[in-house]
Amino acid sequence: MIFRKTGWIQQLGELSYEAWSGFLSLSLFVGSLTLSIWKAVKKPRSIRWRETFYYMNSCGVDGLPITILICFLTGIILGYQSAVQMQKYGAEVFLPMLVGCSIVRELGPIMVAIVATGRSGSAFAAEIGTMKISEELDAMKTMGFDPIHFLVIPKLIAMITMIPLLTMVGNLVGVLGGFLVGYSELGMPFETYLNLTQEGVDPKYVFEGLFKSVIFAVIITVTGCWRGFNTGSDAIAVGRSTTSAVVFSILFIIIADTVLAKFFSHIFNMGG
Repeated sequence: MIFRKTGWIQQLGELSYEAWSGFLSLSLFVGSLTLSIWKAVKKPRSIRWRETFYYMNSCGVDGLPITILICFLTGIILGYQSAVQMQKYGAEVFLPMLVGCSIVRELGPIMVAIVATGRSGSAFAAEIGTMKISEELDAMKTMGFDPIHFLVIPKLIAMITMIPLLTMVGNLVGVLGGFLVGYSELGMPFETYLNLTQEGVDPKYVFEGLFKSVIFAVIITVTGCWRGFNTGSDAIAVGRSTTSAVVFSILFIIIADTVLAKFFSHIFNMGG
């Protein structure tokens, strides 16, 4: 019995130590990245623009088809679920507003961020982790290059640029998915659906969704690169880093979305 209690306490202590070490590691990485961002702002020519455009293509253009598909199906699912409940109370006219606000404010940015986490965040962690295992990062430091400035800044610029654009596309196709439900199930004309959507979706909600997408882009990039730089030296280290990058990114995204939802609700209520 005493052995079991000691084992439980030991596991709790190890978990606490790992959590504290991870927090310190993330803090140091964010501090180093902040210095690299300041250096990039002062000397834009030091940014690897060719690699930045490459990541824009891989993170944005290559991810467009899956983003469109997922957001379109999300709009259809939300439309069906909402239409079934609204028909019970004769409130079908509110379907465009519900779908539009839900997609633009929450589901659009969240779905795009999750797709980007699975595609780009994991790729960042695997790329940097592989470079660490093969000692390429040590070679860069030996030659006088800053690995964070050299590797992370192009990824960060690409993600901040492309994720909001993907979110805008995701919002449009998500609303289109809701319209297909409104047209097929409720017989709602396109002009009526469009007018009701414009009436219910305030421009400030669009800004809220785009602002969230920028924050999510930063979270995905920072988390993926952070886990890549902290890759171990054993054979399965890259796989572990990739998995943890996805898990931590989704966790941080949900936490950030919770905070931002409260923040914007407070701001919009103050503004009337």
